[in-house]
Amino acid sequence: MDIIVPICLIMPLAINLFGIIGGGGSLGNFLDIASIIVTAGGGANSLIMANDIGTVLGVPKAIKVLLQKPAYSEDQIIITLISFSEKARREGLLVLEDDIQEVSDPFLKKGMQLVVDGTDPELVKNILNTEIDNIESRHDSVRKVFDDAASLFPAWGMIGTLIGLVIMLRSLGGGGGLETIGSGMAVALITTYYGSVIANGFALPISGRLAARHSSEAMVKSIMLEGILSIQAGDNPRIVKDKLVSFLPPAQRQKVNEQVGDR
Repeated sequence: MDIIVPICLIMPLAINLFGIIGGGGSLGNFLDIASIIVTAGGGANSLIMANDIGTVLGVPKAIKVLLQKPAYSEDQIIITLISFSEKARREGLLVLEDDIQEVSDPFLKKGMQLVVDGTDPELVKNILNTEIDNIESRHDSVRKVFDDAASLFPAWGMIGTLIGLVIMLRSLGGGGGLETIGSGMAVALITTYYGSVIANGFALPISGRLAARHSSEAMVKSIMLEGILSIQAGDNPRIVKDKLVSFLPPAQRQKVNEQVGDR
C-alpha cells in the first residue's frame, strides 16, 4: 500500500476537526442536513450528468488503484528488456517465447508476442501506440470526474449559500433580530464550506495524484515500446541500454548501469 495516499485522505478531516474544536467551535454547528443535501446531492447529480455513469461508478476503483504502489519499476523493466535483447541477439527472437509467458505486464507481453510472431515493425508500433492512446483516454476520463467535482461541488455550495441568504433576508421582514441574522448567515455559509472542503481536500489532490500516476505509467509504456522496437530491429544490447536509460534521471541510470554492467 502507498501509505501517503490514505494519510492525505484522512488529514483534511483531521485538520478541519482540529480547526473547529481548536477555534472554540462545536462540531454540531457544522452539521446541517439541508446543506448536505444541497451541496452533496446537487454536486453528485451534476457530476453524473457531466460524465458517463460507468466512469463515475468506477471512482472507488480509481481510489483503490491510488492506494496501491505501482507494480512496475522502470529500472527493472529496462534490465528485463536488455536481457531479452541479449538473448534474441544470440539465439534469435523465437527463443523468447518461453520468457514472454513469464512477463506479468500485459502491454510488454503483448508487444513482445507480436515481435516473436513476426509482425511487421510498423504494425507493431501502430498497435502499441493505439494501446497507449486508449490507456490515456481511460485515465483522462477518470481524472475528469475529479476535476468536475472540484468545480461542481463548490458551485452547489454557493447555490446553497444563496438559498440560505434569501431565506435569512426574508425572515428579516418578519421581525427577526440580530441573533436570527447571525444564525441564518452561519447556516448559509456552511454549504460553501462543504463544497470547498470536497474540492480542495479531496477532488483536486486526487486528480493531481492520478495525473502523476498517469505520467509515470506513460513513461514506462514509452520505455517498453522503445525497447520492443529495438529488440525487433536487432539492435546491439548496448545500444538498447543507451536508448532506454535516456528516459531515466541520472540516479536511476547509474543503478541500471551497475546491474547490467558494460555490455
